[in-house]
Amino acid sequence: MKLIVGLGNPGIEYQFTPHNLGFLTVDRLAERLAVEVKNRHCQALTARATVGEQAVLLVKPETYMNLSGLAVRGLVEEYEATPEQDLIVIYDELDLPFGAIRIRPRGGTAGHNGMESIVGALGTEEFLRIRLGIAPDRKVADGARYVLGQFRRSQYKAVDQMLDNAADAVEAILKEGAAAAMNRFNRKPETEASD
Repeated sequence: MKLIVGLGNPGIEYQFTPHNLGFLTVDRLAERLAVEVKNRHCQALTARATVGEQAVLLVKPETYMNLSGLAVRGLVEEYEATPEQDLIVIYDELDLPFGAIRIRPRGGTAGHNGMESIVGALGTEEFLRIRLGIAPDRKVADGARYVLGQFRRSQYKAVDQMLDNAADAVEAILKEGAAAAMNRFNRKPETEASD
């Protein structure tokens, strides 16, 4: 069983914010796979599905971002998963250009509270992550306020494309492997390349 964990905060006020791109990607995957992420399990909303030949569990932790590790550790233990082989975490990344996607097999947290919680709870940085770029187009004084603010209408199209790309990336990892997916998705977004 592969655990596909999207990070975010529960609650309607956070639903369409940069910090909830992980949740939104899991929702996009669920839509494609015709499942609903609604089973409460290990402090998370979950849904079982199959991608190609691979059984997956779609996961949206309900612990709020800063305690994401509690839900992830519970699920890793429950399913006897090996993080470096069975875990994919999807989250927003303030240091990447808006719309960019980066797949990494391991790495630090770059100060992301959800990732710090997961790394702390699991005791390892050795798990696959899909980072979704949310860097603002102009300097912001308060990063926390920015990531928890609603997307602007002018960003909707780019967000929709990013969610499609992120869902494609998850499917590529599961069907073709991480290396092939990294070759395909770790490039500049088209809007950035054409500027």
